[in-house]
Amino acid sequence: MPSSSPPARGSSPVLAGGHVGGADDGVEAEARPGGLADADVGELAVVCLRPQLLVALDVHQLCDDAHAIARAPARQIAPDVGVLGGGRGTAAHFGITKDVDLIMSTFSKSFASLGGFIAGDEDVIHYIKHHARSLIFSASIPAANAAASLAALQIMKEEPERIARLEQIGIRMRTEYNRLGFNTGQSQSPIIPIIIGGDMPTIYAWHSLFEKGVFVNPVISPGVAAGQELLRTSYMATHTDEQLNQVLEIFEQVGKQLGLI
Repeated sequence: MPSSSPPARGSSPVLAGGHVGGADDGVEAEARPGGLADADVGELAVVCLRPQLLVALDVHQLCDDAHAIARAPARQIAPDVGVLGGGRGTAAHFGITKDVDLIMSTFSKSFASLGGFIAGDEDVIHYIKHHARSLIFSASIPAANAAASLAALQIMKEEPERIARLEQIGIRMRTEYNRLGFNTGQSQSPIIPIIIGGDMPTIYAWHSLFEKGVFVNPVISPGVAAGQELLRTSYMATHTDEQLNQVLEIFEQVGKQLGLI
């Protein structure tokens, strides 16, 4: 019979399932400052670099990497996966994977599938299997989606130049936005927020960009704190330099037109 108490640490398997949730979202946190993900990506490092705090408070660290997961060998998926950290996730980005007790993520973003996983010590995973309502009452993901995720993982493993390209794009676009005078907050990933401030100015900016052929996601309150409304821009390794130049030109036009820069 499964124990009713959280277990001690063991090995590190992966538990795949239909639904996952989380507590400390690395990339999403920096892309939505002051709102539902009210933290900067660096705050994860602040906590984990002081593990004595976790011990003193008798708490464990969980990192939701749903917005950072993408590229790593199959046996590395549990400890460190994602857009950050050379493709191994937020914790690996800061070199603190060993201080994070649980890492969870989704297959519905970079893996282009559905479902997700949670990774941690073996006894903890067994405990979750028998006590997590969201797992107990969920159906398994379809075999085709599991196969698609494995295929995507294999491509990512064999073509590391994709993550390198994505990182280059993120650095370049963030640098250019800042040069133009846009506020990108404390962004460190290829998901770059353009903080506008105000619901209607953000909607106007989103619509103006859309009319000129650039699609971004507007994020307004209560998704973020009032005054932190933003445009969320995200990038792929397959974006060409020509496309990126066009995006920057249109952002500059719209920014000047609306008095944002």
